[in-house]
Amino acid sequence: MASPNWGSRFIFLAVAMVIETLGVVGAGQMGAGIAQVAAQAGIDVILSDVSEDLCRRGVDGIRRNLDRAVGRGRIAAVDRDAAVGRLRMSAELEALAEADFVIEAIIEREADKLALFRRLDEICDPGVILASNTSSISITRMAAATRRAARFIGMHFMNPVPVLKLVEIVRGLTTSEETLNATRELAARLGKQTITVQDAPGFAINRVLLPMINEAVFALQEGVADAADIDLGMKLGTNHPMGPLELADLIGLDTCIYVMEVLHAGLGEDKYRPCPLLRKYVDAGFLGRKSGRGFYVYDRGDPDR
Repeated sequence: MASPNWGSRFIFLAVAMVIETLGVVGAGQMGAGIAQVAAQAGIDVILSDVSEDLCRRGVDGIRRNLDRAVGRGRIAAVDRDAAVGRLRMSAELEALAEADFVIEAIIEREADKLALFRRLDEICDPGVILASNTSSISITRMAAATRRAARFIGMHFMNPVPVLKLVEIVRGLTTSEETLNATRELAARLGKQTITVQDAPGFAINRVLLPMINEAVFALQEGVADAADIDLGMKLGTNHPMGPLELADLIGLDTCIYVMEVLHAGLGEDKYRPCPLLRKYVDAGFLGRKSGRGFYVYDRGDPDR
């Protein structure tokens, strides 16, 4: 692998960053959603995954979402075509050498993320900010695996990315003020509102959300109520748009376990242990919408059902 020219494109971050090309690693639900909102915001996007097939699935999903938006009158056909035209896909991580800012959106496993960021650190120019879409893993530890700890940050999007407005920006111990400001500016270009939180297990959103989901699974396991009634009760009783078990299916039950394990290990309290029923579902391959079955059964041809 060729080493980057560490002086060729470096601009000190005190000067406002101009982000013309965004790199997104991971073409699954989250990565494709990030790529879509960036392309719609007028930013060129390089979408990368481990295979051309996965990249193609991601881009095809973006096209379907945009076609649906055109059909519902939310965007014009010309804007859809322009957004699709800004998308490039590559199974070669080296293609991200052209990016001005890179967001990682791969599986929620720390070892996999650390390995990826070590490679990105070699590939990308030194002025490029590396951001993780992690929902729980330490930004400080991931930053320490690179030579650009000051230019490393958490950028946690909410799912589904094209719909939900929040981005939780997570500042690691060594994240610079310039990196924080540049990330806020990028989020604003994407049409997002931000909150800024410090690096702690689960950050702010999942520190509150995942224990609620986990407790709902305990209630199901103990026979307090069935899944539909637990969800309906939370929707009608607390004005949540989705019940906790529906939301777990959307997030992915495997991801829910990963986050609860981070909370349990990082905070050391038994109240954060993953519910045994949640583990049992994951062991059975019931991962939620992405597998066709979780706490509910889904029609793979129509994942909303």
